[in-house]
Amino acid sequence: MDIKEVQNLIKLVSKSGISEVKIEEKDFKLTIKNKSDSVPATQVVAPVAAAVPGAIPPAPVAAAPAITPPATPTAPANETPQNETDESKYVTIKAPIIGTFYRRPAPDKPPYVEVGDIIKEGDVVCIIEAMKLFNEIESEISGKIVKVLIEDATPVEFDQPLFLVEPM
Repeated sequence: MDIKEVQNLIKLVSKSGISEVKIEEKDFKLTIKNKSDSVPATQVVAPVAAAVPGAIPPAPVAAAPAITPPATPTAPANETPQNETDESKYVTIKAPIIGTFYRRPAPDKPPYVEVGDIIKEGDVVCIIEAMKLFNEIESEISGKIVKVLIEDATPVEFDQPLFLVEPM
């Protein structure tokens, strides 16, 4: 299978609405996944080594660019979704560093904050562990915790939303 055939197969999968296609041949495996929630189609191409002694292994198949599925239609401009107007009044506390997010100081301790808690500027809201250092993350605003956006003990990226706060 050459690169053009792989690209055509990706286009076919993204247009047809098929969620996943797997192809296995003697010298390679191909998996194409199409995620419908506006995430681009992904593919994994892995050559498999031939078990025949003295045989020349096939050249690796180059990965084709992922095809983005068509955009979903948006609501008309005069119709504003309810949750969009609700969340616009909230302030987001974001991760200042990359690391692992922890809601509590120790596994046997209660979380720093819960939904409904009132926080002040400077209150510790969580810990982010980075390179074996536990960094206390302090709130930059005063308000009420409305939503915790991250599960405990999960990796976070820089500037990733952690909490929604209703300012006071």
